[in-house]
Amino acid sequence: MTRIGLEIHCQLTKLASKLFCSCKAEYRNLEPNSNICPVCAGLPGSLPMLNKKAVEKAAMISLALGCKIPEKIGFFRKNYFYPDLPKNFQITQYNAYGPTSIGSDGKMEIEGKEIRIRRIQLEEDPGRLVYEGTSEKTMITLVDYNRAGTPLVEIVTEPDFETPKQVRVFLNVLADLVENIGVSDPYLEGAMRVDGNISEGDGNRVEIKNVGSFSDVEKALHFEITRQQSLVERGITVLAETRHWDEARRITVSSRSKEEEQDYRYLPEADIPIVLIGNQSIEQIKTQMPESIVARKERYITKYGMPAQVATVLSSDKFYSDLFDKSHNEKNAKEVSNIITTDLMGFADTREKKLELKITPKHISDLADSILANKLTRNSGKLALQEMVKTGKALVDVISSLDLGHVSDAGSIEKIIDEVFKEEEKAVAEAKQNPDTINYLVGKVMRKTKGKADPATTLDILRKKLSS
Repeated sequence: MTRIGLEIHCQLTKLASKLFCSCKAEYRNLEPNSNICPVCAGLPGSLPMLNKKAVEKAAMISLALGCKIPEKIGFFRKNYFYPDLPKNFQITQYNAYGPTSIGSDGKMEIEGKEIRIRRIQLEEDPGRLVYEGTSEKTMITLVDYNRAGTPLVEIVTEPDFETPKQVRVFLNVLADLVENIGVSDPYLEGAMRVDGNISEGDGNRVEIKNVGSFSDVEKALHFEITRQQSLVERGITVLAETRHWDEARRITVSSRSKEEEQDYRYLPEADIPIVLIGNQSIEQIKTQMPESIVARKERYITKYGMPAQVATVLSSDKFYSDLFDKSHNEKNAKEVSNIITTDLMGFADTREKKLELKITPKHISDLADSILANKLTRNSGKLALQEMVKTGKALVDVISSLDLGHVSDAGSIEKIIDEVFKEEEKAVAEAKQNPDTINYLVGKVMRKTKGKADPATTLDILRKKLSS
């Protein structure tokens, strides 16, 4: 039986400063080694000062995942030697003397399966290694410490996953969750990185380190499971080791033997005292948390009569759920949700495309109202939406420029139907014998009117003419 556990490193990108100093938490697009100070550079004599906001954001993640938050949290030094770790130790959390991490014993359900959260710990990110060169002989390694000290949480699950697909689904839900509660933008480069731990049966555990994209996590796990199963079938022992994902070759490659906890020589961080949280602070943090994805989905279903599937899709995407909440009113809520989930999400299905959208809540509201008032057909509405997404023009201007006005006049539609009957005599005869084929004629009318003919009026006239 395959067993998979995850360690997810999620940066708290919504914070202004690093975990233990006042340097900027946002290090991207800065000149290398320009965002450092004696604390994050690990210079002798420098002292860390804990970022209170980071503790609050980490506590929000713990609460959202149903974890227990202890009254006291503490920090430890995790000792290891690597070029991107200037202090030669990382300040993290470790449940050595009882639960002192920011969260433990949580759970999250995906597709009917419960995934247990072992612990959530608040820690600092190391720096970045940048590799330059075209071959192994010319390759050089550069170190950028701008990221060193950036606040992140490590979310450690129990080995409850059985397939890479379950992992992918879990990560998508988790990304939606941390974005929804306003602690992180998981789609920024390096904001959410994943380590996967895989074992077959009672065999040794293999760790795949720091895979950046969710699709690559799934691919890496697929490969590693196949590799381990092949070794087991041939009677070869699977070594306990750390491997990394080679994206170019689509394989996992051995990096080093797997460290055990004792190898890190954890010891309490003497420069950061124990932090008292207490029930009052936890209750205050709860009041700062936005509406949960589950609560928002339930509101959409009960208040607006939204189908469960539409409510699930809409509530899980913060960008689009915020757009819905700003766009709809009591009368057009269902139509607004259909426009967003059926059409708009198809135009902009990635973070980059969402940022390029020139559409506003007024665009969506006006479009929904026009469709409900029979001023636009759904087909014309889709064309109008596509134009507004690209240009940001007002709906009235788009209708005028693209000639999308609704054709509902029975006389005009009847003339077009007469033309279709002359051109499609065979289809007309077939529709008289088999009414189920009438949609072909409806499609012809829509094509001639460029989707502007009112579908109900068109269908009504067609039926009358076919039965006469």
